[in-house]
Amino acid sequence: MKMDFPISINLHWIWGFLILNSLSNHYIIDAIKIRTSEVGRLCGTSEYSPLTNFIPNFIVAMDNVQIELSIENWGVSNITEPNPPVFAFAQCFGDLPPPDCRSCFAVARMKLPNCLPSVAARLYLDGCYIRYDNHSFIHETIDEKHDKIACGPPTDFSNDELMKSEFARKVKEVLAILTQKAVNKGGYAVDEDRGGVEGVFGLAQCWKTLSKDECRNCLVNASASLLNCAPASEGRAMFAGCYVRYSTDRFFHLAQRQQEEDEGSPLHDLLASNRVWIIIAGIFSAIVLGLLALFGVYVGVYCGYKSKKNKVIHEDVSITIKKSNLNFKYEILEKATEYFDMTRKLGQGGAGSVFKGILPDGKVVAVKRLFFNTRQWVDEFFNEVNLISGIEHRNLVKLLGCSIEGPESLLVYEFVPNKSLDQILYDKKNTYILSWQQRFDIISGIAEGLAYLHGGCGLKIIHRDIKSSNILLGDDFVPKIADFGLARSVSADRTHLSTGIAGTLGYMAPEYLVRGQLTEKADVYAFGVLVLEIACGRKNSAFTLGSGSILHSVWKCYKEKKISESIDPGLKSDFPIEEASNVLQIGLLCTQASVALRPSMSDVVKMLTDEEYGIPSPKQPPFLNASLLNSDETRMISEETSSSYTENSSNLYDSVVETTEVSKPS
Repeated sequence: MKMDFPISINLHWIWGFLILNSLSNHYIIDAIKIRTSEVGRLCGTSEYSPLTNFIPNFIVAMDNVQIELSIENWGVSNITEPNPPVFAFAQCFGDLPPPDCRSCFAVARMKLPNCLPSVAARLYLDGCYIRYDNHSFIHETIDEKHDKIACGPPTDFSNDELMKSEFARKVKEVLAILTQKAVNKGGYAVDEDRGGVEGVFGLAQCWKTLSKDECRNCLVNASASLLNCAPASEGRAMFAGCYVRYSTDRFFHLAQRQQEEDEGSPLHDLLASNRVWIIIAGIFSAIVLGLLALFGVYVGVYCGYKSKKNKVIHEDVSITIKKSNLNFKYEILEKATEYFDMTRKLGQGGAGSVFKGILPDGKVVAVKRLFFNTRQWVDEFFNEVNLISGIEHRNLVKLLGCSIEGPESLLVYEFVPNKSLDQILYDKKNTYILSWQQRFDIISGIAEGLAYLHGGCGLKIIHRDIKSSNILLGDDFVPKIADFGLARSVSADRTHLSTGIAGTLGYMAPEYLVRGQLTEKADVYAFGVLVLEIACGRKNSAFTLGSGSILHSVWKCYKEKKISESIDPGLKSDFPIEEASNVLQIGLLCTQASVALRPSMSDVVKMLTDEEYGIPSPKQPPFLNASLLNSDETRMISEETSSSYTENSSNLYDSVVETTEVSKPS
């Protein structure tokens, strides 16, 4: 197959570039190279339960580490509440300048989620180290089970015993010098001499959390293990408390003193006098490499398209995005958020953090930064773009575009000035209390947004994660439904989808939680729980029976004909009793165990807005059994899988729905 390229390349320019590149390679590449290549990874064997707060804690820990690292080139964070705990640490090697350090951490943070759902992971890059675990590890120095030695290719004289012995002596000398210097100089040392020890260079780095004795212990053991690599041309010791490397090439950045000496060298003067040409050569190099990269991407995409049909939808969406006004350049969004400065952070969800951004034209936007690059998160990204890019409603957060070509995926939304609903309702530091009219308008707005999704937009879109934190409040507290990463579209000729479990416990309908049967009535159930939360001013608990469950307490008041007593006491009886009672009754109606008994969202809108529209009497809602939520059986049904469930699932459903007044959904 013949391929014609529209750009011709002059061979004289290429040879000129190669010559200039060879002259300046030692200085230019060393000056700009950011050491982000992965050299070691360890993922733990234990996995977290999907029913826990591990991912939110993980994200908070990483954000904390990023803040500290941007100041001191290392950071540590311990998130112990709520369970499970997450401990995180990251550090750049002592020779890495701060900008390179931040870049190395960004790459490491992108790679680290590949270990999820492991509760522990270590990642070693050429210039930095990052780790998370479910226990404190800051004073660990040696881990005999997991410490690793990586040896490079053999030297040219590997068959000469005399030279091998001499090389091993040099390596031993370098490592001994580095250990002594590092212990006495704060845990970091490199051989700054231009030739190392007769052509052998080295770097030793202890983690900042270690004491002087702990550092010495780690380096001594790491160096002893690293001697086994000789006569390999390089070797790395990746230990729990330190990192040691030797090489026949100088791989670290020169100290400032050495750079000043270099500036007086004849070669430096030669390069300085030809700086313009070197810059031109560098630009040309980037162009050539860019063309080759584009060609590689083209071939990879073409071949992948032929071999993997499951990428077709993503590629179509990607092409559509690039050709439409949805496409944002990563660099523009990066600058708009001041490089994702933590002072711009608006909040976070299970997939990433949201930052306030100001575009070049002055428009304020919200930029959602997705840290995960696993298949699941890629699916959610394209799913969200594909589903909501073409729909618009005053009660839905508008997607303005996205970036898919940078080091991480970004979504761009309209900026919603007020907080999320959960921050207003449940933040103990917040002194503002929503009035009854504001609560009623919020409930009505959410209902209208869901009714639009369920059919008013021409499609049937099921959100799957309706909850207070996914409701943003705009001007005048107008509610806007956000986060469509889990949303699914159901064709008109299908009654339900059989899908894996995804969502938030406490809001998940019983037939979906147990059998994986997804209909728009799952959103209705979640909406009902949310209605009760808004009206009562407290969060529903999926793990507490009795008074801890809103469904239980409101149902009890309803049966005793005093349902208005469930209303948030913070309102101090300043609400219309009949309207409030109707709202609570609608909440109970939406949370009935039987799918058939739950109203549609369009009917709910009528119940809220039309006084003549009757509100049926609800049946008893399902009450979740807290002991079952922690059982192995529940963990089984919470996996992302579309497999059919066993007979045990039906038994679980019988336990989940503790009532004889409702029928099981078909």
